[in-house]
Amino acid sequence: MLVTRSVLLSTALALSAGLMAACSTSTPPAMPDMAMAPVTTPRPAAPEPEASVRKGMPEPPTAKIAPHELEQHGHRRVDDYYWLKKREDPEVVSYLEAENAYFDAVMQHTEPLQETLYEEIVGRIKKDDNSVPYKRDGYYYYTRFVEGGEYPLHCRKKGTLDAEEEIMLDGNELAAGHEFFALRGLRVSSGQDILAYGVDTVGRRFYTLKLKNLTTGESLPDVIPDVTPNSAWANDNRTLFYTRQHPDNLRWYRIYRHVLGTDPAEDELVYEEADETFTSFVYKTRSKKFVMIGSFQTLSSELRYLDADDPAGEPRILEPRQRDHEYGVDHYGDYFYIRTNHQAKNFRLMKTPITDTGMASWQEVIPHRDDVFLDDIELFRDHMVVSERREGLLRMRVVKLSSGEEHDLDFGEPAYLAFASDNYDFDTNILRYRYSSMTTPWSTFDYDLDSKERTLLKQQEVLGGFDSATYVTERLSATARDGERIPVSLVYRKGTARDGSSPLLLYAYGSYGATIDPTFNSARLSLLDRGFVFATAHIRGGQVMGRHWYEDGKLLKKKNTFRDFIDAGEYLIAEGYTEKDRLFALGGSAGGLLMGAVVNMRPDLFSGVIAHVPFVDAITTMLDPDIPLTAGEWDEWGDPRKKEYYDYILSYSPYDNVEAKAYPHLMVTTGLHDSQVQYWEPAKWVAKLRAMKTDDNRLLLHTNMEAGHGGATGRFKRHRETARDYAFLLDLAGVSK
Repeated sequence: MLVTRSVLLSTALALSAGLMAACSTSTPPAMPDMAMAPVTTPRPAAPEPEASVRKGMPEPPTAKIAPHELEQHGHRRVDDYYWLKKREDPEVVSYLEAENAYFDAVMQHTEPLQETLYEEIVGRIKKDDNSVPYKRDGYYYYTRFVEGGEYPLHCRKKGTLDAEEEIMLDGNELAAGHEFFALRGLRVSSGQDILAYGVDTVGRRFYTLKLKNLTTGESLPDVIPDVTPNSAWANDNRTLFYTRQHPDNLRWYRIYRHVLGTDPAEDELVYEEADETFTSFVYKTRSKKFVMIGSFQTLSSELRYLDADDPAGEPRILEPRQRDHEYGVDHYGDYFYIRTNHQAKNFRLMKTPITDTGMASWQEVIPHRDDVFLDDIELFRDHMVVSERREGLLRMRVVKLSSGEEHDLDFGEPAYLAFASDNYDFDTNILRYRYSSMTTPWSTFDYDLDSKERTLLKQQEVLGGFDSATYVTERLSATARDGERIPVSLVYRKGTARDGSSPLLLYAYGSYGATIDPTFNSARLSLLDRGFVFATAHIRGGQVMGRHWYEDGKLLKKKNTFRDFIDAGEYLIAEGYTEKDRLFALGGSAGGLLMGAVVNMRPDLFSGVIAHVPFVDAITTMLDPDIPLTAGEWDEWGDPRKKEYYDYILSYSPYDNVEAKAYPHLMVTTGLHDSQVQYWEPAKWVAKLRAMKTDDNRLLLHTNMEAGHGGATGRFKRHRETARDYAFLLDLAGVSK
């Protein structure tokens, strides 16, 4: 697998507190004998005013107004809620807690529904589930859950699956006593006896890197605090390279070399990324021959390579960075294989001898194509498996290296996601891949590249009588106002009415070139079984239709993202899937900015909106390089220190464009320790909306005081948030059970 910028995008991209968890292990019991019966949802009366959902409801909190002047390019703005940026200020904490109390009071009447939903969702999860083992360096690795456990056990067996199990880490033991827990970056050393792993118990994404002797079970004294979970072992079984983030803006910027048994305070700095717009990382090639040090930003990348047998050596540049040149690298035999957009907007594949890596020596392997986006490759002894996007879908093409003969894998559904997974052996003709669609649970296959036979190793078990035939998935094409065709993936229960009476939840992300593919989510069945249609709009700013789809949705074309979402909603109404008073919207992070923009542009189109950790104070954040991620994203959103970008971002920044008008019902969530979208952005947005909106619709803010960008942790606990969100939507749709 080529390590590219798209691979490195956080899967948090679709963070929506469980609603959009692509690999959700939850699912609802199918409703008995209703497969062909019309699924209808009663039309609710107009929801009660915000302050009187129930008798005795308290008034919503009112944030104090403390005008703070901000000036740029001679333009003056006054931010009345700038004071909310003081995370440790007792007055700020008190306000957030007051909003939480108000949130609980307004949602109190839905608590029976929340409990029903929670029990239903977790009731679909197999409590003692295992992952499919994969083989690497003589061991079979897998994870498994125990009854009642929130976190997996990370295990392995030597040589054969019949061997004695070795529990490397027990996530439940490590998480004990912590409200928040994240375990990331497990890396086994070349000698198979030392495990490196990162632990975060706050949610701010500062990890403690720890080491464990897998032979004795003892934890090593080498403990490295306040780093990222990103690391790579050299081949000497003693040297670990790891990445440290900047203490203020959290940018990954330094690569260190640690030798077992030495004081981490004395670790040698191997590389420092001086450009504040670039992020650094380290990884090991699949061949185990090289340790790679990468730097990337929105428009360019640069890679250095170091012989993994010579960890004390100096990294060498493979190809110097250039503006608008992105490339990713893997190694096989005598060549580096390079996925590059040099003179290839949709990327092409090149190779170059490891002895001469300059671009003048690059040889083309897969040419550029205007209508196909090259996403990734997997190299084997006799085959190459190419992952590429055609007509908006990720397809897998198998090429026999000796003859050039090729064929596609056929997945048989109109919308899906398939990708290569856990292929660590070059010398094989078996491809391991994962597959899912909106109606097909996550499935793991082995595919014989010669005979074309596929073997289903495991499909996510959905308890409660789930039958995929009960549900329908479709791939539609909505027309944007400028004539572009917007793919829309949707799913609903068979028999769901197409007369506009069905509530519909429309989701999108639309930034960073991230593509949100249509996948299975068992928790979502709780909405479908109650008459909801769920749709994902593959809007510009993502990359589903190729590189131009991304470029047409960023910088000075960002408003295409918002217009596409609105036009997709209008299309679904016109096609009879829903009506205005039954249309709901969901987005998180940059997708939360999307939510903020569309409710300013078309508040009449949506009945209710959920915005998770929304990036809504765009202009102020992008003017402050001390805030995490800002400097590295000027090529995504624009640098507002330049007036052209200042004016454009200001014209859509949700916080700055709140007006005295009616807004839909809104649920807004954030995490106090969020390192990606600071909590004060949604807090300020809600405070301003409260002061200015003219309607009586519900406006709710919930701050997780113990978590960061991803919300609650734990495979069951996180579904408390899922059930809460579903209850908000169902209550507005008139469903009480």
